[in-house]
Amino acid sequence: MKPHRVVVLAMDGVLPFELGIPHRIFGRPRDARGRHLYEVVTGSVRPPGPVRTDADFAVQVEHGPEVLATADTVIVPASYELGPVFEQGVLTGELAAALAHIRPGTRLASICTGVYVLAAAGYLDGRPATTHWADSDRLQRLFPQIRVDPDVLFIDDGDVLTSAGVAAGIDLCLHMVRRDHGTAVANEVARRTVVPPHRDGGQAQYIHRPVPDPQQSTTTSARAWALARLHEPIQLRDMAEQEAMSVRTFTRRFREEVGVSPGQWLTQQRVERARHLLESTDLSVDQVAHDAGFGTAQSMRQHLQAALGVTPTAYRRTFRAGVRHS
Repeated sequence: MKPHRVVVLAMDGVLPFELGIPHRIFGRPRDARGRHLYEVVTGSVRPPGPVRTDADFAVQVEHGPEVLATADTVIVPASYELGPVFEQGVLTGELAAALAHIRPGTRLASICTGVYVLAAAGYLDGRPATTHWADSDRLQRLFPQIRVDPDVLFIDDGDVLTSAGVAAGIDLCLHMVRRDHGTAVANEVARRTVVPPHRDGGQAQYIHRPVPDPQQSTTTSARAWALARLHEPIQLRDMAEQEAMSVRTFTRRFREEVGVSPGQWLTQQRVERARHLLESTDLSVDQVAHDAGFGTAQSMRQHLQAALGVTPTAYRRTFRAGVRHS
């Protein structure tokens, strides 16, 4: 088996933390025989040599731009020295020449402001994208043809994916592992990396706001209550009652804390529960739908199709080979 090759593009001014995220996440997954599922290499826009970082050290990159031609996935981390890419939305000649090596059909991803490179290259025209919340307004002004969503941790638009700032790159890379090989593999990587396999909500919860009154209630207990009974019908008023709030106050507070509405959050949790059950059990599709709280198999099919682009049976066939399907 040939591992999926991930090429990380290191540009001057790159943030070392973000440069290392793909190596950490994609460097871990192995198949049942212990073989690496991914091969991760780093490439520069110039011939092999040192690349400046935003710290007090450089990194020695062993591959030039030609390595981009070998990639199945290209990831562009953030850089603080993007120059005209960040200021005017245009590629430098050096960067344009490097990106020209990328083969059609290669999966592309960016971490934080690495999105400016994909945008300037035209890969995001007419597509949704995200970046660090502090840069989202600027990204939208510079590239009005992009549908910028400042509230999410990452956006998967099929062959092009973008993430919010810094640690959201971990969320994005784990998502790609999950998409490629299922939740069990992604969860194992998350455990070994000591990070949550899936973070609730979006980056709206990290935007600076005035410090709340310390006496104010949160929605933490309501979320824990809901997670313990996902298989049951859960009404918004039931969740609000757990915090002794009105539905209106609870909904506003929930969105402020989590970044999505209670209904959206519940659907996300039920999709994750269904994925886990489809991968790890022999339960029928009807039983999975019941245990995940969708009620009917048809309802679950609609939600999985919307979230993942596949039916429950197709998802199980992909990530649980050899299991008897119902």
